[in-house]
Amino acid sequence: MTAKPMMTANPAMPVVSAQDVHKWYGQAKVLNGVDLEVAPGEVCCVIGPSGSGKSTFLRCVNHLEKIDAGRLQVNGHLVGYRERGGRLHELREKEVAAQRRDIGMVFQRFNLFPHMTALENIMEAPCRVKREAKAVVRERAMRLLDRVGLGARCDAYPAQLSGGQQQRVAIARALAMEPTLMLFDEPTSALDPELVGEVLDVMRDLATSGMTMVVVTHEIGFAREVGDALVFLDEGTIVESGHPREVCARPRHERTRAFLSKVL
Repeated sequence: MTAKPMMTANPAMPVVSAQDVHKWYGQAKVLNGVDLEVAPGEVCCVIGPSGSGKSTFLRCVNHLEKIDAGRLQVNGHLVGYRERGGRLHELREKEVAAQRRDIGMVFQRFNLFPHMTALENIMEAPCRVKREAKAVVRERAMRLLDRVGLGARCDAYPAQLSGGQQQRVAIARALAMEPTLMLFDEPTSALDPELVGEVLDVMRDLATSGMTMVVVTHEIGFAREVGDALVFLDEGTIVESGHPREVCARPRHERTRAFLSKVL
């Protein structure tokens, strides 16, 4: 049996649905019953202190980490598992890889192939994984480089680009697979302060275009300006969630107030 193909986002169905998700590393509980839904076109920003489980949750969404209990669905399909007889059975790696095609992820570090140009980095996955025609992929890759403001640097290698430029190439690379969901794991944390804005501008453009996004970030200003929902995670638990401006202006929980007082 093979995994069902990921579906195009249904306006009546959450793109991401997490139900009582738990994750342990040995005796350490990293996620403790996370419940979260992200609607199509929504930008959900996740904040919290280091070690709160933010990055782990994001990695669970595309099965880079396996959950230990609960259910995680993207576009109505269990991620990494099929359910049979009331029990979850893990999919084969090939089936998981097929699911990941609909989920783009941008990490703190850019992870570009150093021996490939910006254009080649973007073309690699669609050509190799999706077996698309090189001419079609090249045209899309150039459009994406233009979109992130780097069309003129298509032949540059990563070492010839700034950190902000490399992260913009990494975003274009994720978009080249035409995902229905984009995950961002603190995409500006490894950048010099003066380079942060150029990456956030690309993410604003994505949000405006209607891309569904889950963004782990310390950029509270971006969350307040662009986000549709703000989730505060602490010790693997969602302490508070709501509209970003409301949460930032009138946090209901003392733990949220204490955290925001240090970052605002």
